[in-house]
Amino acid sequence: MKTISRLRYFIYLSILFVGCTTGKNALQKGDYDAAVSKAVDRLRSSPQNKDAMAVLPQAFDLAIKTHLRKIDEAKVSADALKWETILYNYQRINQLSDEVNSCPSCLNLVPNPPKYVKAAEDSKYQAAEARYLLGERALRENNRQSAKTAYNHFLKAESFYPSLKGIKDKIDDAYWAAVLKVVVQPAIINSNTYKLSNDYFQQQVNNYLANYRGNTFVRFYSEAEANKQKIRADQLLELRFDDFVVGQTYVKERVEKLKRDSVVIGESRRGKIYGTVTATYSIFEKQVSSSGLLNYAVIDLNTNKVLRNQKLAGTYVWVDNWASFKGDERALDKQQYALTRKREVLPPPPGNLFVEFTKPIYTQLIDQINSFYSRY
Repeated sequence: MKTISRLRYFIYLSILFVGCTTGKNALQKGDYDAAVSKAVDRLRSSPQNKDAMAVLPQAFDLAIKTHLRKIDEAKVSADALKWETILYNYQRINQLSDEVNSCPSCLNLVPNPPKYVKAAEDSKYQAAEARYLLGERALRENNRQSAKTAYNHFLKAESFYPSLKGIKDKIDDAYWAAVLKVVVQPAIINSNTYKLSNDYFQQQVNNYLANYRGNTFVRFYSEAEANKQKIRADQLLELRFDDFVVGQTYVKERVEKLKRDSVVIGESRRGKIYGTVTATYSIFEKQVSSSGLLNYAVIDLNTNKVLRNQKLAGTYVWVDNWASFKGDERALDKQQYALTRKREVLPPPPGNLFVEFTKPIYTQLIDQINSFYSRY
């Protein structure tokens, strides 16, 4: 019984496999394009396959009629984008015909498959013209959102017909009408001592914003760039260090009593003498802490409204360790002894410490900018 069941299962799979590869199942489901493609593929490898030979002429005829019907329906519709539907269907007919032409045995079953090359080219032009008109209409609404819509229409028009007159200028016009222009004010700090370190922080921010790709429709400018290019900015991004402390120093000492047994402390006639050695071990840890607060604000220059105002905190702690001992050094392990050979070192210069605590602030700032401007 098991053998019969398995045989039936494999027969079923074989029938199913043949039906799929010849396009018979696709034809029965009304997917005529797929039926043509599967039948052509089958006939390329097996030119005398009866199922595929039966499927191809019927599926091809139904596929062409279906696409031509959709073309006729689209031509009389009021859809502004109807030419894209028409173009798609002409392209599908041409693709199906190319598939048949690439299979010698298929041409015996479907001689002279039709091609609509000129009709497809004309449809491309008509589709591009329709997108161009929609783009112009959206651009006349004179706001950023409609300019973005116009930009996408013009890009689509160019993809259909790259040589369409004036299309590149229209794309450019729409893009700049859609772009949100943001001027970035240099980070303010009330300290000449840390001016160079602050300039380094500002340069890092400027470099990121100069290469910003988070949103196509947002561009950042320094104040100098905006003035030079006569940019009429939409927003101002303000940065200001409200508060910071550099180089707060803390030194901690921890004392441990060390003891080690079974250490050779001498010799006698009978051999080595073992005993216990001890030491007082002092561990020193110096921490130099630096921290600050950056105020980050976004202001709408058309309304003077504050759109975002946040304080971003950053901290950097430099740490140094060394040790000393009194007593027998044999009470110390290797790591403990190595630390006693180390001497106290000077912390980095204040300017370097300033840069270090601004690094986490920079990371937070970039995250905030990416999040805020993703909505535009």
